[in-house]
Amino acid sequence: MDTDYSGLPVSGLDEFFAGQRVMVILRGLGSSGAAVEAAHRAWDAGVELVEVPIGQPGDAEILAAVVDAGLGRGKAVGAGTVIAADRVRAAVEAGARYTVAPGFDPQVMGLSRDAGLPHLPGVATPSEVQLAWSAGCRWVKVFPAGTLGPEWFSAIRGPFPDVSFLATGGVTLGAARDYLGAGASIVAFGASAVAPRRVEALAELVRERLGSQ
Repeated sequence: MDTDYSGLPVSGLDEFFAGQRVMVILRGLGSSGAAVEAAHRAWDAGVELVEVPIGQPGDAEILAAVVDAGLGRGKAVGAGTVIAADRVRAAVEAGARYTVAPGFDPQVMGLSRDAGLPHLPGVATPSEVQLAWSAGCRWVKVFPAGTLGPEWFSAIRGPFPDVSFLATGGVTLGAARDYLGAGASIVAFGASAVAPRRVEALAELVRERLGSQ
Protein backbone atom coordinates (compact mmCIF):
# COMPACT_ATOMS: atom_id res chain seq x y z
CA MET A 1 0.00 0.00 0.00
CA ASP A 2 1.40 3.39 -1.00
CA THR A 3 2.02 5.97 1.68
CA ASP A 4 0.23 9.27 1.10
CA TYR A 5 2.50 12.16 2.02
CA SER A 6 0.25 14.81 0.53
CA GLY A 7 -0.57 17.69 2.79
CA LEU A 8 2.58 17.41 4.88
CA PRO A 9 4.21 20.79 5.44
CA VAL A 10 7.66 21.63 4.15
CA SER A 11 10.30 20.91 6.78
CA GLY A 12 10.80 24.49 8.05
CA LEU A 13 14.49 23.97 8.75
CA ASP A 14 15.53 27.06 6.78
CA GLU A 15 14.89 29.07 9.95
CA PHE A 16 17.86 27.34 11.57
CA PHE A 17 20.00 26.02 8.71
CA ALA A 18 19.91 28.63 5.93
CA GLY A 19 23.28 30.33 5.58
CA GLN A 20 25.01 27.95 8.00
CA ARG A 21 27.89 25.69 7.00
CA VAL A 22 28.94 23.86 10.17
CA MET A 23 27.21 21.78 12.85
CA VAL A 24 28.65 20.20 15.99
CA ILE A 25 27.10 17.03 17.41
CA LEU A 26 27.71 16.61 21.14
CA ARG A 27 27.60 12.83 21.43
CA GLY A 28 29.05 10.73 24.23
CA LEU A 29 30.36 13.46 26.54
CA GLY A 30 28.94 11.71 29.58
CA SER A 31 27.72 14.66 31.64
CA SER A 32 25.72 17.83 31.32
CA GLY A 33 28.67 19.92 32.45
CA ALA A 34 30.98 18.56 29.77
CA ALA A 35 28.33 18.99 27.10
CA VAL A 36 27.58 22.58 28.11
CA GLU A 37 31.29 23.44 28.07
CA ALA A 38 31.64 21.91 24.61
CA ALA A 39 28.57 23.79 23.39
CA HIS A 40 30.03 27.08 24.57
CA ARG A 41 33.30 26.34 22.75
CA ALA A 42 31.31 25.64 19.58
CA TRP A 43 29.32 28.86 19.90
CA ASP A 44 32.47 30.84 20.71
CA ALA A 45 34.01 29.43 17.50
CA GLY A 46 31.08 30.81 15.51
CA VAL A 47 29.15 27.56 15.13
CA GLU A 48 25.43 28.25 15.36
CA LEU A 49 24.19 24.66 14.95
CA VAL A 50 24.56 22.36 17.95
CA GLU A 51 22.85 18.98 18.19
CA VAL A 52 22.64 16.68 21.22
CA PRO A 53 21.77 13.04 20.44
CA ILE A 54 19.32 11.39 22.84
CA GLY A 55 19.92 7.73 22.08
CA GLN A 56 21.17 6.68 25.52
CA PRO A 57 19.78 6.88 29.08
CA GLY A 58 20.48 10.26 30.60
CA ASP A 59 20.93 12.00 27.24
CA ALA A 60 17.65 13.90 27.55
CA GLU A 61 18.92 15.58 30.70
CA ILE A 62 22.11 16.54 28.89
CA LEU A 63 20.05 17.96 26.02
CA ALA A 64 17.98 20.01 28.46
CA ALA A 65 21.13 21.46 30.03
CA VAL A 66 22.55 22.46 26.63
CA VAL A 67 19.18 23.93 25.61
CA ASP A 68 19.19 26.02 28.78
CA ALA A 69 22.73 27.22 28.08
CA GLY A 70 21.71 28.08 24.53
CA LEU A 71 18.75 30.13 25.68
CA GLY A 72 21.14 32.42 27.52
CA ARG A 73 22.99 33.07 24.26
CA GLY A 74 20.06 33.07 21.86
CA LYS A 75 21.09 29.75 20.33
CA ALA A 76 18.74 27.01 19.13
CA VAL A 77 19.67 23.40 19.96
CA GLY A 78 18.51 20.30 18.09
CA ALA A 79 17.84 16.78 19.34
CA GLY A 80 19.52 13.92 17.48
CA THR A 81 18.91 10.17 17.17
CA VAL A 82 15.16 10.79 17.33
CA ILE A 83 13.94 7.45 15.99
CA ALA A 84 10.76 6.75 18.00
CA ALA A 85 7.77 8.46 19.57
CA ASP A 86 9.24 8.50 23.06
CA ARG A 87 12.29 10.36 21.79
CA VAL A 88 10.11 12.95 20.10
CA ARG A 89 8.45 13.52 23.48
CA ALA A 90 11.84 13.71 25.19
CA ALA A 91 13.04 16.26 22.65
CA VAL A 92 9.96 18.40 23.19
CA GLU A 93 10.22 18.21 26.98
CA ALA A 94 13.92 19.17 26.85
CA GLY A 95 13.18 22.24 24.75
CA ALA A 96 14.84 21.21 21.49
CA ARG A 97 13.98 23.35 18.47
CA TYR A 98 14.24 20.61 15.82
CA THR A 99 14.76 16.86 15.60
CA VAL A 100 17.27 14.79 13.65
CA ALA A 101 17.23 11.09 12.76
CA PRO A 102 19.74 8.73 11.12
CA GLY A 103 17.05 7.42 8.73
CA PHE A 104 13.71 8.35 7.21
CA ASP A 105 10.62 7.39 9.24
CA PRO A 106 7.39 9.15 8.21
CA GLN A 107 5.77 8.46 11.59
CA VAL A 108 8.60 10.03 13.56
CA MET A 109 8.68 12.95 11.14
CA GLY A 110 4.93 13.45 11.52
CA LEU A 111 5.04 13.29 15.31
CA SER A 112 7.84 15.82 15.40
CA ARG A 113 6.01 18.19 13.09
CA ASP A 114 2.80 17.77 15.08
CA ALA A 115 4.78 18.86 18.13
CA GLY A 116 5.95 21.97 16.29
CA LEU A 117 9.50 20.78 15.63
CA PRO A 118 10.94 20.62 12.11
CA HIS A 119 12.49 17.24 11.37
CA LEU A 120 15.73 16.38 9.55
CA PRO A 121 15.63 12.78 8.25
CA GLY A 122 18.66 10.72 7.36
CA VAL A 123 19.27 9.38 3.86
CA ALA A 124 21.95 7.40 2.05
CA THR A 125 20.42 6.57 -1.35
CA PRO A 126 18.60 8.42 -4.14
CA SER A 127 15.42 6.49 -3.29
CA GLU A 128 15.53 7.77 0.28
CA VAL A 129 16.15 11.32 -0.90
CA GLN A 130 13.14 11.04 -3.20
CA LEU A 131 10.93 9.68 -0.42
CA ALA A 132 11.97 12.51 1.90
CA TRP A 133 11.44 15.07 -0.86
CA SER A 134 7.99 13.63 -1.54
CA ALA A 135 7.19 14.05 2.15
CA GLY A 136 7.98 17.76 1.98
CA CYS A 137 11.57 17.68 3.23
CA ARG A 138 13.89 20.21 1.63
CA TRP A 139 16.74 19.43 4.02
CA VAL A 140 18.12 15.92 4.54
CA LYS A 141 20.96 14.49 6.58
CA VAL A 142 23.34 12.32 4.55
CA PHE A 143 24.64 9.52 6.77
CA PRO A 144 27.26 8.08 6.80
CA ALA A 145 28.79 10.78 4.62
CA GLY A 146 32.34 9.65 5.33
CA THR A 147 31.59 6.31 3.69
CA LEU A 148 29.66 7.78 0.76
CA GLY A 149 32.33 10.37 -0.01
CA PRO A 150 32.17 13.83 -1.63
CA GLU A 151 31.40 12.31 -5.04
CA TRP A 152 27.97 11.22 -3.77
CA PHE A 153 27.03 14.85 -3.22
CA SER A 154 28.27 15.88 -6.66
CA ALA A 155 26.15 13.18 -8.26
CA ILE A 156 22.96 13.71 -6.25
CA ARG A 157 22.69 17.44 -6.88
CA GLY A 158 21.62 16.92 -10.49
CA PRO A 159 18.31 15.09 -9.90
CA PHE A 160 17.55 16.93 -6.65
CA PRO A 161 18.54 20.59 -7.15
CA ASP A 162 16.03 21.89 -4.60
CA VAL A 163 17.16 19.64 -1.74
CA SER A 164 19.84 20.81 0.72
CA PHE A 165 22.21 18.24 2.16
CA LEU A 166 23.85 18.05 5.58
CA ALA A 167 26.88 15.73 5.62
CA THR A 168 27.51 13.81 8.82
CA GLY A 169 29.17 10.63 9.98
CA GLY A 170 32.92 10.31 9.51
CA VAL A 171 33.56 13.73 7.97
CA THR A 172 36.84 15.15 9.25
CA LEU A 173 37.82 18.79 9.55
CA GLY A 174 40.44 18.20 6.89
CA ALA A 175 37.89 16.82 4.43
CA ALA A 176 35.14 19.35 5.14
CA ARG A 177 36.05 21.65 2.26
CA ASP A 178 35.78 18.75 -0.19
CA TYR A 179 32.22 18.00 0.93
CA LEU A 180 31.17 21.63 0.86
CA GLY A 181 32.70 22.07 -2.57
CA ALA A 182 30.92 18.96 -3.84
CA GLY A 183 27.49 20.22 -2.90
CA ALA A 184 26.90 19.66 0.82
CA SER A 185 25.33 22.74 2.38
CA ILE A 186 26.45 21.89 5.92
CA VAL A 187 29.08 19.57 7.37
CA ALA A 188 28.65 18.12 10.85
CA PHE A 189 31.41 17.07 13.24
CA GLY A 190 31.50 15.23 16.53
CA ALA A 191 32.44 16.72 19.88
CA SER A 192 36.15 16.14 19.23
CA ALA A 193 36.02 19.10 16.84
CA VAL A 194 35.57 21.44 19.80
CA ALA A 195 38.32 19.93 21.92
CA PRO A 196 40.58 22.78 23.07
CA ARG A 197 43.42 21.68 20.79
CA ARG A 198 41.19 21.56 17.69
CA VAL A 199 38.62 24.29 18.16
CA GLU A 200 40.71 26.96 16.43
CA ALA A 201 40.75 24.86 13.24
CA LEU A 202 36.97 24.65 13.49
CA ALA A 203 36.70 28.41 13.97
CA GLU A 204 38.92 28.95 10.92
CA LEU A 205 36.60 26.77 8.81
CA VAL A 206 33.57 28.76 10.01
CA ARG A 207 35.23 32.09 9.21
CA GLU A 208 36.33 30.86 5.80
CA ARG A 209 32.90 29.59 4.79
CA LEU A 210 31.03 32.61 6.10
CA GLY A 211 33.48 34.91 4.35
CA SER A 212 32.89 33.15 1.04
CA GLN A 213 29.12 33.79 1.02
